Amino acid sequence: MDDFTVGIWIWNGVEELDFAGPYEVLTSWARMAADERTISVRLVSANTDPITCSHGLRVIPDVALSDLGPVDLFLHPGGQVGPLLEDDEFQAGLRERASETLMTSVCNGALVYAKAGLLTGRPAATHWSAVEPLAELGANVDPDARFVDDGNVVTSAGVSAGIDMALHLVRRLHDEEMARRVRHYIQYEPARPSKRRSAERARTELGEPTTKQAAEDRPGSRGSGDGRAHRRALRAPRS
Repeated sequence: MDDFTVGIWIWNGVEELDFAGPYEVLTSWARMAADERTISVRLVSANTDPITCSHGLRVIPDVALSDLGPVDLFLHPGGQVGPLLEDDEFQAGLRERASETLMTSVCNGALVYAKAGLLTGRPAATHWSAVEPLAELGANVDPDARFVDDGNVVTSAGVSAGIDMALHLVRRLHDEEMARRVRHYIQYEPARPSKRRSAERARTELGEPTTKQAAEDRPGSRGSGDGRAHRRALRAPRS
């Protein structure tokens, strides 16, 4: 099998688990598949200076974006995406990269893809607080999807959902057995909910803001191809 390269974008304000969850899954895959192919997973940023994540974790990127070169898979986490939504040069780079790269996002990272025009008229998933803003940018949002695979673009819901998406990518890019091995290694066995409730109802019961309120309050929000035959959406399990 050919070598496979992954670039995970990080910046000041990135949500920690959005990139760390997929990083754990994809690097575990790399180790387990080492006898079959070379898989490299690198953290990418504007430069190699340490970045400070949304909750204060400091991380040193592996490579500057200008030195990254072509990759097979590019992953854009969520977090404080406001500056990226206003960065025309960065968005142009995403559009150029998307022509030959499997583009993936976690959480409200999908907003940046949508602003770059990668999700217009396409199904997508995102964090519950970004459902309405993402729809306003032209995506067909599935608010209940854990992730959506639309061929050359794969998007996931928020934070922990990036782990589900990454395991799906291992399954898609390798096979079911490898995904099972990685899942077993990271001991990822999310419990099924005892009953299914709408996201809005759950937030109301917990006294949390509604989708619209949260989107307005979320840091970095706008307010404060071929391969489509492979389309797939995974929704929350039903009891």
